[in-house]
Amino acid sequence: MSKPGQPSLVKIARETGARSSPEPLNLGERVRSLRKSAGLTLEQAAGQAGLARSTLSKIENGQMSPTYEAVKKLASGLSITVPQLFTPPAGSGGDGRLKVTRMGQGEAHPTATYEHELLAEGVEGKTMLPYRARVRARSLEEFDGWVRHDGEEFLYVLTGVVRLYTEHFEPVEMRRGDSAYYDGSMGHNLISVSEDDATVLWVTSLV
Repeated sequence: MSKPGQPSLVKIARETGARSSPEPLNLGERVRSLRKSAGLTLEQAAGQAGLARSTLSKIENGQMSPTYEAVKKLASGLSITVPQLFTPPAGSGGDGRLKVTRMGQGEAHPTATYEHELLAEGVEGKTMLPYRARVRARSLEEFDGWVRHDGEEFLYVLTGVVRLYTEHFEPVEMRRGDSAYYDGSMGHNLISVSEDDATVLWVTSLV
């Protein structure tokens, strides 16, 4: 997944009814707050996360949105989970959880190859990262090597035609309704082979 670039993080967790949506979460401010709470300087936090100091500074100042890989590095460097990075801790009840993300209201994270829309924001302690993506890439040359990450991944084609490239298998062409399940640690890339950008649903495990 990473796949993900664009600043403010929008929490879309609306309850059924006529209540207003929660206040947007500013990812840069969230990262800065977590870093300072941990007593870390920019240099120290960047070093622990394996990121350049300038990259972390731009993220904190809302000048860039981290890719999926950078998000995981940030969370690891700050000793928290990915969901905790995106959402301030909130009290959890014992009656179950429900978060609704309205169409087109997920948090946008566009990159040169994909345009991600994070779903189910605000769910604390979740073990899956679901997101809708518009596949912009048309060739492998547009990627900086294989995409790799921890966990497992589920891919479902919503519109268009895509070609899934993996490190150990032959490329697979997939159409609307087709799906694939694979290890995230295995190198993988996805391109659109239809005239318009294809759209897919990705669900990545966080454990």
